Parts: sequence; structure tokens; C-alpha cells
Amino acid sequence: MPARARLAARTRVSPIPLAVALLLPATALLAPETVLDERALSGGALTANDATATAYSHPVADLTTEQAELFSLGHQMFHNRWAFFWFENAIFGRGPTSNAQACTTCHDGNGRGMAPGDAAVIKPDGEKLDQNITVPFEPAPNAVVRVSLPGTDENNGPRFHPHYGDQLQVFGVKGVVPAEAGFEVEWRKHSVILEDGTEVELRSPEIVITDLAFGPLGDGAMTGLRRSPPVFGLGLLEAVPQATIDELAARDKPDGIKGHVNYVWDPETRQTVAGRFGLKANHPSLREQIAVAFFNDIGLSSPLYPDQNCPPIQKSCDEQMLFARPEITPLRLAATEMYLRALAVPARRNVDDPQVEHGEKIFDSARCSVCHVPELKTGDFDAFPQAANQVVRPYTDLLLHDMGEGLADNRPDYLAGGRDWRTPPLWGIGLSKIVNSANNFLHDGRARTLEEAILWHGGEARISRDAYANLERDDRDALIAFLRSL
Repeated sequence: MPARARLAARTRVSPIPLAVALLLPATALLAPETVLDERALSGGALTANDATATAYSHPVADLTTEQAELFSLGHQMFHNRWAFFWFENAIFGRGPTSNAQACTTCHDGNGRGMAPGDAAVIKPDGEKLDQNITVPFEPAPNAVVRVSLPGTDENNGPRFHPHYGDQLQVFGVKGVVPAEAGFEVEWRKHSVILEDGTEVELRSPEIVITDLAFGPLGDGAMTGLRRSPPVFGLGLLEAVPQATIDELAARDKPDGIKGHVNYVWDPETRQTVAGRFGLKANHPSLREQIAVAFFNDIGLSSPLYPDQNCPPIQKSCDEQMLFARPEITPLRLAATEMYLRALAVPARRNVDDPQVEHGEKIFDSARCSVCHVPELKTGDFDAFPQAANQVVRPYTDLLLHDMGEGLADNRPDYLAGGRDWRTPPLWGIGLSKIVNSANNFLHDGRARTLEEAILWHGGEARISRDAYANLERDDRDALIAFLRSL
């Protein structure tokens, strides 16, 4: 096929199932089919041609009726606002302690969360979607604080804190169950000078934990700030064969770049397997990632995590769990899995722009593409056949890399060291601000621009960081233009 073959980005082989049509943005139903350059097909056939606020919200085009019904229920699960009390006019089942009332609290528009302290849009009560729900909207915490103790558990994973588990819960139930803690982020700022004299201010977070309800964390406790990542395209990442990831880890790489696979415990299969989801590749599957997010963030139990998130010391938390569990039934879990698996990837833009093309060449010459691998191919994938055998352009190798002391949280997670982070996919990154106003990057949201994100790269990525810092301004602008085109 010619490199610049033109293909349909949203070819529909059958009528849109009603369950999906009701969830589609209006633009998807009204806009004519668009033919895209092959280079713009970031998700292969699972690409959506939308550069608006709904860019991350399109289902793939050819869901079966059964898949569409699951997708519709999963959409509901992802957008539900959960309530603790049964008499509240919302979906009952929220845990006594939590960090959010809905998945969309931190993944608005299926995108990344805001950085702590950044202005978030709090929707007023009474909007059409929630006109019958009386539970008020809560402000998004925008990030969570992971916590653990030195050493490992019986499965070689992080050693949970006996009083606080592995994540601090900032919401409780007023007058009934206390929140575990609160936290604020203070930003430490410093400047770096690029080769041409340009000064760039960088910032890093200092977590200030307050109001610990069950005693101090203790000496040696490790904490890590996490900002929520976008959630589209996960079905395609799931369909990349493990053999491909292993080959990427084993290949010869230049300039001290390494990369390795994390091996983690799978609570469903009860064995150690390769991880690929999560900021440290610390989750083995999309299904487990969803289940642990329901458990940690909203306090919802599931077949994978059947117990409530109440450490033994939290007696008032445990006493509230009087009703049937799990709140996330097997059907609800499967539906949420289908929803996230079937979200399409937005198309690239401006692929013929000379500045973008120049920036792409710089991206490669600066060794950025060694870790942010431009193109992968999915394999056979029975769980979601639409994602099988697709050439996709996620710009990731799904491996862990040592990113240097500047980005370290010094909190190990299985084989991920305190300086290790999984290479994040870059597809769709140029639309983040358009989708939900989130224009912050890296695992804790410290980078307010793509330039800041690049300048934080260290460790194995130091050579790419230095290459960028030594560029002329026009070349730096071209590289940023390329990233914004993704």
C-alpha cells in the first residue's frame, strides 16, 4: 500500500446500533464520511475524525448489537454519580471512603485529569443529563496520593499501609465515616536555560498531607502523586501481542536507552504476568485496571476486589457495609470494560504541514521515537475482534524506563523502580486542552506545556532532553507542532 494511501477513517459496515447512536456526539451523526491520509489513522480502522471537545468520546464504528448494548451500559457505569446512602436520588453503592463520585470526575470527556490546584469546571446541579439526581456535584481532587511502606507484599508488589491501604481516601461520609486524610500540593519552581538563552520555568510538586484520621503514616512511608491519564484507545493497546512488547524490550537501543517489562500479580488468574496498564505498567489487564479504579477511587467492590476498602483500624468504615456486594456485578464490570475497550482514537491533524513534517524528523533524530515508538501492530484478539491486526500509531513501547531523579517518586511497584515510568502513549495529546481544559502532562501533572514535559526527561531520556534544549527556536517550535498534531 502506498505510504500516502487514502483510507476511510470511519467506515461503517452496518447501521449504527441504536444503543450507540444515542451516545454518539451529534457531529458524528451529521458529518459526512471523511477520507483521511493513512498517516492520520492513529487507531487504524478504529480512528475517529473529530478534533472537537468530543474527540475522545466516539465508539468504534462497527460494534455488533451485543457489543453496543454492553457499551451503552458501560457508558452509564463510567458516567454514573454514585451515592453512599440508599435514599439519595443517585446510583447507590459508593463506599464509605473514596476519592470521587464518578469515573468522569477525574476523566472528564475521557481525557486526563487536571493538575492539583488547576481550575476545574464544576458542573452545576440541574443540567439535563442529571436533572433527576439530587446528589450535588463534588469538586474533583484532580489527583490521588498513593502510599506504601518499604518492602514488598507476598506477591512482590507494594506493601500496603496497614491503616490507609495503598491510596489515601479524601472523602468520607459526614458525621458517619471520616475521610482518611486531605492533601494539598505546593509547587516548587526553578528555571532552566536552553542553549539559545531561552529561560523556561519548571515546577515540581511537594505533597502536604493533612488531617490523617488514623495516625501518622510513620517513618519510611512512601507517597506518590498521580494524575489521571486519558482512557481512549485502550482496546488497541490491549491487543498488542506481548511478544511484540518483549521484542521491543530485547532490541538493541542507542545511547543508554533500555526499557523493561513489569511483572505484576493478577488477582483474577492468581499468577504473575506482564503488566502494561497504569503509569508504572503495574496492572495486568484492562479489566483489572477498571476493577481497582472502582475499588480505590469510588469504593465499589467487584468480583476481582470483593471486599470493601476498609483497613482493620477503620471500624466505622466496616460497620457501614451492611448491604449486598459486589456493587460492580460481573455484567457491570464487563460493560465498563467494553466501553473503555471500544473508545476510538482521534485522528492526527495537519500531517502535510511542512512544519509538522520537519518536527517529526526532529522527533526521530532526537531519539524520542526509540521509546515513543510511532507504529505498532495489534495481533489476533478474540475479546474484541475489531482491534485485531490493526496498524496503529500510539507512540509508546509500553515499557518501563528510568526517567531520572527529577521525575522519581521513589515508590517501587513490582519491578518498576522509584525512577521508572511506563512510556505514555502520545496519540491524541494535541487535543487534551480542547477536550476538557487539561493542558498538563507527566504522571503528576507538573508540566504545564509540552515543552516543560520534554525538559523534565532524564535518565534514559536525558539525551532526548538535551537534544531539544540545544535546538534553535524554529526547530523546537516544529517539534512541538508535531506533538500537537498527534
